Amino acid sequence: MLGIEKAYFQHRQAAHCESGVTSNLLCGVGAVLSEAMSFGIGSGLFFIHVPWVKVMGLPLTSYRSFPGTIFKKTCQRLEIDYQYQTYRQKEKGEKALDEFLAKGQPVGVRSNIYWLPYIPQQFRFQFNGHNLVVLQKNSDDTYQISDPVLENTSVCSAHALSKARFAKGALAPKGLIYFPQNKNFAIEEKLARAVRAGIKEVVHRMLFSPVPFAGINGIRFLSKQIKKWPKKFPDREAQKLQMAQVIRMQEEIGTGGAGFRYLYAAFLQEAGQKLQEKTLLEAALMMSEVGDLWRTFATMGAQFCKDRFDQPYETIPEILLKIAEYEKAVYQKLRRSYL
Repeated sequence: MLGIEKAYFQHRQAAHCESGVTSNLLCGVGAVLSEAMSFGIGSGLFFIHVPWVKVMGLPLTSYRSFPGTIFKKTCQRLEIDYQYQTYRQKEKGEKALDEFLAKGQPVGVRSNIYWLPYIPQQFRFQFNGHNLVVLQKNSDDTYQISDPVLENTSVCSAHALSKARFAKGALAPKGLIYFPQNKNFAIEEKLARAVRAGIKEVVHRMLFSPVPFAGINGIRFLSKQIKKWPKKFPDREAQKLQMAQVIRMQEEIGTGGAGFRYLYAAFLQEAGQKLQEKTLLEAALMMSEVGDLWRTFATMGAQFCKDRFDQPYETIPEILLKIAEYEKAVYQKLRRSYL
């Protein structure tokens, strides 16, 4: 149930870091909202493929909105006041974190996952978009961490957390601190408007992106780019690296290709049930099928990287075109029958 509840923080494991942090922080102030609802109201769904922007030396493909926007837009649409502050000087950022924690305020931060020692080594890489909640500072100069991608809370040294919060490079977190400020209030009356606003933004940017490398056009653009790889990258191993990066961004690096489509389907289903909107329930089923197609694409890409896929440059681009049509149908349905 949504409504007024006692303010507290409870660690809950989630499918994705920012939507999980957003849900956990909001639940802590009485705005009980699932991860899926946070993701949908915050317009978390997107697609962009930008070959000239590099992540770990390879092209950027993202299946979600820009880091930080899910939390801010969810709060704005539910009319929840929030703190969102970056720091140029590391010392000021460290001091601010400790001051908030001393007041009993759990704090969301963005970090570079590579420098977090409690993350298993095989999952650590240079990525500045990982979100977590700092719960308290311990007497031994460590912090208690609620990282929603893990089942339980963790402990992180002050040195490691500072290094993660002030890492350099693309999407540098700059010591970001954020948290909701309201306490104990009902949000039922704001839910319908917030859901509609979240859906409207996703539909608009996926259907009407002004650039060819974003939204539905971006999925088609990726299909065209893959067809060019044999000429652009004559070496087979270089082609595998390109494909591995697309799949890695989809399945591992917090951009959630198939996973985000399933999460958005869960949002549409939950919103449809709460608001008694048949269109949202029907769109949820359609989006689940989209998630299945993205998962099939990832499987094909992985097989290609392992030399287990014949004629990849005929089949793989075609399934991306099919995905584009399926996703387009979902957004068109929402635009015609709900917005």
